[in-house]
Amino acid sequence: MAVGPRYAGARWWVIAQLYGSWSALLGTEGPAVFGLPLVGARQAVRAWHDSGVTSRPDAGAQRLDDLARLRRVRDRIDRDYAQPLDVEALARGAHMSAGHLSREFRNAYGESPYSYLMTRRIERAMALLRQGDMSVTDVCFAVGCSSLGTFSTRFTELVGVPPSTYRREAARATAGMPPCVAKQVTRPVRSRSGIEKQRSPERL
Repeated sequence: MAVGPRYAGARWWVIAQLYGSWSALLGTEGPAVFGLPLVGARQAVRAWHDSGVTSRPDAGAQRLDDLARLRRVRDRIDRDYAQPLDVEALARGAHMSAGHLSREFRNAYGESPYSYLMTRRIERAMALLRQGDMSVTDVCFAVGCSSLGTFSTRFTELVGVPPSTYRREAARATAGMPPCVAKQVTRPVRSRSGIEKQRSPERL
């Protein structure tokens, strides 16, 4: 199977490093390197230099690949916010570890996957509560939360009032307002006062 110059460069760079280490320790004799006798490894290193592929793997390309994966994770949360999601499942789908996903997601979007998911769920809950035809409990389960207590706590942290109060007052506040405008003016903004609590292993 053909490989691109980036991966070819990485392969020959590793061979070169191993060959250099054995040469320094053992001179001209030593064990095989990747199944090649030492003389074969020397020839491989010479071919690597002659090919002009002398750089290490491109960190910039890896960063772009990570960002593409993070975008797919965010899109999945936007699409499947009402489904039972957890960091482990999101990480597996992105071929990343849970810890790496959480760190990189926070660096890219300013909040953890858990916080981003809860923001999406609360936004949808606000829209349902403004309609006034669903109870708080029904809304809680409709947006994917499995605990009414957790839902109410997060809602209050993000919106500033409990969901029951919001349901009672929101209909009057947004009366006559187009739904798209009501969504923008009532969009939750997470406080910077430390309300976020990251719990990677827990079900979102």
